[in-house]
Amino acid sequence: MTDEMTDSMTDATTDEMTDAPSAPAEAAPCGCRDFAVSRRRLLGGMAGAAGAGVLSSVLGDVHRQVAFGATGHRNVVVLLSLRGGADGLSLVVPHGEERLDTLRPRIGVPNGRLLAKDAMFGLHPGFAPLLPMWRQRSFAAVHAVGLPQPNRSHFQAMEAIEDADPGTSERRGWINRLVGLGALHDPAEAVQLGGTIVPTSLYGPAPVLGLRSLHDLSLASHDAKSRRRQRGALHRTWDRAGGPLGQGVRTALATTQRLDSLAAPARPRHGAVYPKGDLGATMAQTATLIRADVGTRVVTVDCGSWDMHTQLGTLEWGAMRTMVSELARSLAAFFTDLGGLADRVTVVTVSEFGRRVAENGAGGLDHGYGNCMLLLGAGVRGGRVHGPWPGLGPKQVVAGDLAVTRDYRSVLTEVVRSRFPDLDSTRVFPDFRPEPVGAMG
Repeated sequence: MTDEMTDSMTDATTDEMTDAPSAPAEAAPCGCRDFAVSRRRLLGGMAGAAGAGVLSSVLGDVHRQVAFGATGHRNVVVLLSLRGGADGLSLVVPHGEERLDTLRPRIGVPNGRLLAKDAMFGLHPGFAPLLPMWRQRSFAAVHAVGLPQPNRSHFQAMEAIEDADPGTSERRGWINRLVGLGALHDPAEAVQLGGTIVPTSLYGPAPVLGLRSLHDLSLASHDAKSRRRQRGALHRTWDRAGGPLGQGVRTALATTQRLDSLAAPARPRHGAVYPKGDLGATMAQTATLIRADVGTRVVTVDCGSWDMHTQLGTLEWGAMRTMVSELARSLAAFFTDLGGLADRVTVVTVSEFGRRVAENGAGGLDHGYGNCMLLLGAGVRGGRVHGPWPGLGPKQVVAGDLAVTRDYRSVLTEVVRSRFPDLDSTRVFPDFRPEPVGAMG
């Protein structure tokens, strides 16, 4: 195990450790200690306690769970996690609820600035780069979604959302269950980009990849000749080594050799221009991975921090304006970059919970319940907001929060059934009976 991996696992247990999702430099700090320590602590512990059958290794700057695999042209789902609890009522604004202006006098989005308005909803103006997709009906939203019961703890809600199998003692995420249903058991089927510690959704016995960037797929040598010598030395050292560690190194070497060409820098195509920052860079890497056609089914990307207890701001300043703009510009560039491959790619967002309906005294929003999910790309029935709307009246909210009318797993089930019809969604979300949403064709 490298010193870097040891340090990352040790740091994950400290109270001072802050989460490191992709976030623009201008975003307001989280201000929520629960969010700052929860995810790294949870995943760091998981990384150090991988169960039987999971082959974990470190080569260069990449932490992997690896096995041999084959390529194949297939549909791809990109799961974009809005870490910290994004405010769905700011992303997709229910302007038809007159009470909302009273509850959010300082941070509400002006009615006249909303995009794609219908009688009830309008999009945050920061989504302007994605407005063509909305009009082309390849961008949609599902409102009033979330966990079956309110859970306002970042730590617990993150784990519940990504595990998606409440009541079980098995440490296995829903995406790991999904790729585990296939016959290939190829680590390239499920890839985390932007960080080497895989999220709970990917954790489990099926092999996956966790990468800061595709550059990590190359051995840390200056030139091809040095890499060949390094690879040969590693093969000789580990060729006959027994146990999970020896097997893990051998399979990691095989994977890096098969995917080594992805480590070379690649320019965006079709005139795509990504915004500066971690999210834009990671989405550019995601497009490169999909274009390489190495058999990837699911890519997970973290986008945060959305935990805006203070200074959420207005349309002219603040964390929400910055985050929505970066999100929209990154996704617009991503689909432009894909070109014709976009008809095989679906993006879906998740967030651990929504925010309170009423603003707080610091010009922000505290942890809430119901939220919205965004869907873009292939198979999406776009140009509209799906899901039964519960209303924001005094008797309609839940302890001051937007009520949940659809379990978020109902949305994910529709995505899985639409994009991966060969897989049994009942084994991806065990003991769950989905309700109709209608967001996927």
